[in-house]
Amino acid sequence: MQFSAPLKSNSKKVMLLGSGELGREVVIEAQRLGLEVIAVDRYENAPAHHVAHRAYVVNMQNKEAVLEIIRREKPDYILPEIEAISIEALFAAEAEGFNVIPNAEAVNKTMNRKNIRRFAAEELGLKTGPYEFVKTLEELKAAAARMGFPCVIKPVMSSSGHGQSVAKSADDIEKSWEMAKEARGDASELIVEAFVDFDYEIALLTARNGKETIFCEPIGHEQRDGDYVFSWQPMAMSAVAKQKAQDMAKKITDGLGGRGLFGVELFIKGDEVYFSEVSPRPHDTGMVTLITQSQSEFALHLRAVLGLPLGFTFYGDGASAAFKSDAHNYAPVVDVDDSLFSANSFVRIFSKPEAHKGRRLAVALVFDKVDSALSQARELIKKIKDA
Repeated sequence: MQFSAPLKSNSKKVMLLGSGELGREVVIEAQRLGLEVIAVDRYENAPAHHVAHRAYVVNMQNKEAVLEIIRREKPDYILPEIEAISIEALFAAEAEGFNVIPNAEAVNKTMNRKNIRRFAAEELGLKTGPYEFVKTLEELKAAAARMGFPCVIKPVMSSSGHGQSVAKSADDIEKSWEMAKEARGDASELIVEAFVDFDYEIALLTARNGKETIFCEPIGHEQRDGDYVFSWQPMAMSAVAKQKAQDMAKKITDGLGGRGLFGVELFIKGDEVYFSEVSPRPHDTGMVTLITQSQSEFALHLRAVLGLPLGFTFYGDGASAAFKSDAHNYAPVVDVDDSLFSANSFVRIFSKPEAHKGRRLAVALVFDKVDSALSQARELIKKIKDA
């Protein structure tokens, strides 16, 4: 564990538990509001470490280590930004009077697919596709046969698609079982989901400040291996489906409670809406809001946490494209083509200290009508290289 001396300040203090590229943007917005920011992560020089007042490196799943930093810094707000955190530390901190965003129980539910799926489907009655939970290879084989093929297999706790796979036939089950072990989190139990024949999926960014709930325009996205690659805003959908999506997003976020921004993931089939997942923090597909809205999802997250008004202007259509490394590199250099900087496009580089195959290192953003913006984003991302 590494410590730096606390800063003597009268400002409100925010602690991020998780300091990746999304956390970095949260820190930048917090700095703009005059907040004192402490960024914590499991590795040195994480993206948010570069812009925070102070940074700590700690085993995020070690309860006592996390609590030691919380007690030392005494933050006004604790913002969990990743799933792989000691939930026991968050419950203990909350019991000691610290303000966990949105609250420790909401984090507990959303960080684990079993918890959130049962809460959404069985307690709130939200529509989902069929699913089962399994712990052994034999249980997985049996559940997959009942779900039918193709089916989606995920660890109950993971992030950025790690450990997730689609089994197209019974022959894929053992491979999916092995892939699940790559999860960043808990792979001791898996969720097996029947493949929902949806038309498209969206992320509906939903912000609560304790007085009002607001929704951003729906975000469409394309995933590969369970991880976001392209996103665009707005996603064209019927007025009926959009209203159902907002109603579902409000029901799940009201159920979870607390303040902050939530990324609610939904499947859409015609005018029908199915719940998928929810994260109580800014969403990776929401990076497109850096270019489409007067207040990005990161700014809205901070406003909601602080109880500030949530009004914003939607500027217009846009798209984002994630750039992922093709190889393992220490201190990677992201080479950006000049064409990425135009009247309607730019790039954000995350400054990660190490790259590995598939790790996001940058994002290209384009402000234009969705079809054109997405086409430009696809082309621009081909012009970024890492060495």
